[in-house]
Amino acid sequence: MKQCETQNTRRRPRRGRELLRENLRVARQLLGEALSRRAAKSLTTLSEEFNLSVSNGELQFIKSAWYVTNAGLLSVARRKKCSGINVEEVATLSDPTGGRYVFKATVHTSKYCAGFVGYGDADPSNVSPMLHGAELRIAETRAVNRALRKAYGIGLCSVEELGSTAQAVESSNKPPKLPPQPSGGSGPNGRKIRDHLCQVIRQHQLDPNLVKAYAVDFCGVKTLKEAARDQVETFVQELSEWAEKDRNALLCQLNSYLGNKEGVA
Repeated sequence: MKQCETQNTRRRPRRGRELLRENLRVARQLLGEALSRRAAKSLTTLSEEFNLSVSNGELQFIKSAWYVTNAGLLSVARRKKCSGINVEEVATLSDPTGGRYVFKATVHTSKYCAGFVGYGDADPSNVSPMLHGAELRIAETRAVNRALRKAYGIGLCSVEELGSTAQAVESSNKPPKLPPQPSGGSGPNGRKIRDHLCQVIRQHQLDPNLVKAYAVDFCGVKTLKEAARDQVETFVQELSEWAEKDRNALLCQLNSYLGNKEGVA
């Protein structure tokens, strides 16, 4: 009887095993050979200890390392029954006219907890050019993330705390198919747009499925087949410029489509 109890205590919870299998499967699909043994081992620990999900956008793989996202930290806080989060601007360190904001966040893990404090700052120098004007919200998120990481013992840096030069999430999926073009689809113009998109995806290691979902939204159509050539051409050009300027900001945009990428036609 004791032996059976000992064996059972060594087994992972069913939910943990399923999450780990899913995380490893998704990571291999996205990263391919880039998923080293070390990265897989780290993902195993994150799956078992914090129940963080790759497919839900709670973890991102950036420059050979895993990073937690704000969504992942809030998910941990909910599961741990966080009592509350207080956030306030540090006016003495902020300069709204210069676009600089500093926030202080305090996480209470229970009603008896004195609180875990974290600070976050943001200004045009450490925020993507695409997100200029959102420094206040970014500073608040960074403060909350630091406080949550302290409160629940998560040593990973969060994606939102990274500066504007952060590297992109690595991906090895095939690029999405572009809609047929009016000029014969297989003509030189159609091939040029397709080749450009493939180059952008390979060069910046983007997730093609997320790029496809973003393209549908960008073009304002229900399916990518309905998009006009000039719309697709504009999208590819803007995607390329954004990837060159700040891949991390682009990834934040792409990850907002994680929940519906499977349903995009």
